[in-house]
Amino acid sequence: MEEKIDTAEKKVLADIVKLAQKRGLRGKLGDWREFLDSHDKQFGTRLSDPSKRPHELLATFLKSFSKEEDLKFFDNIMRHHENQYMLERLKDKSLESPEQGWIVINVKTKPKVMKSTTMLAVDCEMVLCEDGTDEVVKVCVVDHNLEVKLNEFVKPNKKIVDYRTEITGISSQDLEAVTCSLADVQKSMKKLLSKGAILVGHSLHNDLRVLKLDHVRVIDTSYIFQSTDGPMHRKPSLNGLCQAVLGRAVREKGAPHNCLDDACAAMNLVLAKIKHGVDREFPISLPQERVPESDTTKLFLHKIPNNVNTEALHTIVPGEFRTELQSTRKVQGRHYSALAVFKNTQEAEDAYEKVQGIQLKDNQGRPQKLVTFLTSKGMPVTLYVRKMVSDEPTVQNGSNKRALQTDEAVDVSKKAKIDKNTEEDAPSCDAHLNEIEALNQRLKQSELEIESLKKELSQKDFEISALHKMVESLNKIRWKRDKALQKV
Repeated sequence: MEEKIDTAEKKVLADIVKLAQKRGLRGKLGDWREFLDSHDKQFGTRLSDPSKRPHELLATFLKSFSKEEDLKFFDNIMRHHENQYMLERLKDKSLESPEQGWIVINVKTKPKVMKSTTMLAVDCEMVLCEDGTDEVVKVCVVDHNLEVKLNEFVKPNKKIVDYRTEITGISSQDLEAVTCSLADVQKSMKKLLSKGAILVGHSLHNDLRVLKLDHVRVIDTSYIFQSTDGPMHRKPSLNGLCQAVLGRAVREKGAPHNCLDDACAAMNLVLAKIKHGVDREFPISLPQERVPESDTTKLFLHKIPNNVNTEALHTIVPGEFRTELQSTRKVQGRHYSALAVFKNTQEAEDAYEKVQGIQLKDNQGRPQKLVTFLTSKGMPVTLYVRKMVSDEPTVQNGSNKRALQTDEAVDVSKKAKIDKNTEEDAPSCDAHLNEIEALNQRLKQSELEIESLKKELSQKDFEISALHKMVESLNKIRWKRDKALQKV
């Protein structure tokens, strides 16, 4: 309880003291007025209003109580204030406008468009920006005839720190003369989708997130097939699906992505599913690739705040390991990521098990933990520690095109739903539950940081109060000295 009292807002403490007065509660130092007489010789009970007293004085009085019923009463008042605070926050959120920059394709008021069978497939390539976010740099859209409807490079309005050229196939030279903005692409997408077209894609939430596009009629190819090897615990790669369903790969192993090819591949997968029969099972045998042994010796650390240096990572992850940053330097944004490389797989496994944190899974089904710790300055921060492979089998169904980056809290499209007429297997809600849990932890973390700042402010308030007393004391001494000089 003492810790709660120390970190509580001054307003909360003042309310508790007022209610304690009304109830006639007495601590080891007496009631409020008796406490003031003994602890403040200067003002005493002349300034009895708790709201005008410093935090430190209120806390000292409340910490003089030890009876269980009194402490329970204080705790109930604190909880009441916390509930009010959360309610106000929820009210504020409910009045907010949609997230800045997002557009919503509103087809709910147009019943006719919901019968549209027009399909468009989309794929985007993304880069890493200095604030730790992904931004789209190329977008391609094709129709069911594989006719290109949109094929544009996009100029981000943020500084790019990693083009991921080995994955995206895009370099800085490709964007030098580009003037097309995200807003321009959104206008084109809205025009294409406004008549109720169904949007197709692979791991579509990634594309909708960077496009900041909210559309309800979607088909995600990572959910519409079943494996003959049993349930697919993780999303299959686009390349793996194309090999299994179409009999050909989208690209050679190790080759960079081609935005247009990937959009066409997603459309071909859906057309194959429709041709086979939407209501009929379409079992497939996915090509199995053994997980490289080198990956099993690593742990992936991401969403690391930039004020946490790599040396501090050794206090979070136990064992002996070397650190490999995932970029040439820490970007000047809010977060960075790194690999913890151990001598062997067993050491990596043991280290992960000993990491203290909330057990979650990323959107690829790989185990990760949300870790909360205090910096050297006493500020609470969070980061994620993730295994490089799933715990399920020793098999990996191909890598996602943003294998490392997509873990950093799955930002699914806000209201994206699989259209009931074209989709058989609804996606599991586990990823959403994990995301909600992670967001709850971040909220708690933010509240801890706020409480820490409030504590600092309270300390400053106390120091200012002490300085005022010193000034008053010095003024009295000066007044007495001046009076004595006048008599002389």
